[in-house]
Amino acid sequence: MHLTALTSIIAIGIASNLDNAGVGIAYGVRRIRIPWPQNLVIAVISFVATLAAGLFGNAVTTWLSPLVANLIGTVVIVCVGVWVLMQPFIAHRAPKPKQKNSSFITDILRNPEAADRNNNQAIGFGEAMILGVALAMNALAGGFDAGITKLDVLWTSVSVGVFSFALLGLAAFSGRRYAAETLGEKATIAAGILLILVGIHQLIPG
Repeated sequence: MHLTALTSIIAIGIASNLDNAGVGIAYGVRRIRIPWPQNLVIAVISFVATLAAGLFGNAVTTWLSPLVANLIGTVVIVCVGVWVLMQPFIAHRAPKPKQKNSSFITDILRNPEAADRNNNQAIGFGEAMILGVALAMNALAGGFDAGITKLDVLWTSVSVGVFSFALLGLAAFSGRRYAAETLGEKATIAAGILLILVGIHQLIPG
């Protein structure tokens, strides 16, 4: 595997999961536990989402030239990066009461403790699946980008799954230990910037 491809795979793995770090910090600060089996469920969901999106991206390239495929991959991942980057600013401007037209997944991303539906200060398996689906949105974009730009889809999926498990667990521990509330929002901003950089990097020849 070329160093450039490996770098892109690792960057997608990190960028797809920096939101996990923000969510983990939010849980840690609020003393909501994420047991490792539930964290593993979330990581597996991200792995499967990335793999499915990557295989779809691979299939799409059958009808596209490499140049067009790269452009599509760049546009998709940059657009997702911009969307992620805007979330903290949207959250600040949004009214506090829950909007009728907002989805449950959007509510979780803006207010992570909403996934703890029974308020027992721990994430159960059912809640982990809901949270996993919400956090897998970035993984879908990363997987599709990997597939359409001919990165190794399996290794990209493994990268996303590993970083999902590691970042969510470490961030929850850090939030609980150091109460670093401000880092949650910064992690989301960093995720958006990194996704945009990955997309731009794909347009550079070589």
